[in-house]
Amino acid sequence: MSLSELRTKDVVNTLNGKRLGKVMDIEFDAQTGCVEAIVVPGEFKVSALVRGEKCGIVIPWQRICKIGENVILVELEPGDLEDED
Repeated sequence: MSLSELRTKDVVNTLNGKRLGKVMDIEFDAQTGCVEAIVVPGEFKVSALVRGEKCGIVIPWQRICKIGENVILVELEPGDLEDED
C-alpha cells in the first residue's frame, strides 16, 4: 500500500468513535525501512500556521487495529496522543 492510498482513508479511534482525520504523513525507520507511525492533522494552532509549521498527531503503528478499504481503525487512549510540532 502506498502513502497516496493511505491518505485517502479516514482514521477513526475505536475507543470513542472520533474521526481523527486523514493520514497526512508517515514515519519510518530509515535503517529497517519499517513504518513506525502515521500522522494525522492535529489541533489547529494559529502560531504554528504563521510560522509555516504543520501540526500533527503521531499514531504509533502498534495502535492501528485494522486498515480497511475506506477507514483506518486505531485504538488510542487520551494519554496516547502525541502532538508533533
